[in-house]
Amino acid sequence: MVSVSPKRLTGPWKAGFALDLHTTSADFLGYNEFGHPEFDYKYTEIGGLLNRLKYRSDKTVVQTIVETAADFVRRRTWTLDVIVPIPPSRPREFQPVLAMAESLARELGVRYCDDCVVKVRETPELKSIFELEKRQSLLQDAFKVSKAVSGKRVLLFDDLYRSGATAATVARALQAAGVVDLYLLTVTMTRTRR
Repeated sequence: MVSVSPKRLTGPWKAGFALDLHTTSADFLGYNEFGHPEFDYKYTEIGGLLNRLKYRSDKTVVQTIVETAADFVRRRTWTLDVIVPIPPSRPREFQPVLAMAESLARELGVRYCDDCVVKVRETPELKSIFELEKRQSLLQDAFKVSKAVSGKRVLLFDDLYRSGATAATVARALQAAGVVDLYLLTVTMTRTRR
C-alpha cells in the first residue's frame, strides 16, 4: 500500500474520487528528432506505479495499487454490489484497467463485471483532444450497458481521469440502465481538468 492524497471528482455520480494526482510536475526538455515535445515528469507515488503498469507492462505493481484502492474504498460508507471498469480506450494484449478492477473486486468481495459496459463504436484516443465538447461529441453513443446493472450499487473504475468526459458518458449510460447508486474511483487524475 502507498500513501495517497485523494481528490474529489464531481460528476453524475453519488461520490467520486481519484486516489491522487498522476504527476506533480512536467518540466519541458525540448523537442525530439521528430519535433515532438519531451518532458521530465515527476510522479506521485501511485502515479509512478500506474505509469510503470501502463507503459512498461510492470504487472508487479498491480497488487500495491489494488491494496491502496481497496483501503480507500473500505474507509467510505459505500455499499457496493459490483465493480464495472470503464472500457479501455485502445486494444492491448494486457489491459491494466481490467486487471486492476478485477483484482479490486476480489479484494473487496464484490462481483466484477467486465461486460456490463462495452464499447460499441470505435473512438479516437482522447488524450490529444483538449476541448471537452469535442470529447463528449466523440463519445456519444459509444457505449452499451447491460441490464445486469439494473437495481445495483456500482463502483465505476478507471485508471486515469483527465477531463471526465468518458466517465460522465459511461455514468449516464449506467444510470439510464437503472443503477441505484453509482460511485467513481480512478487511480490518478491529471493536474489540469478541462
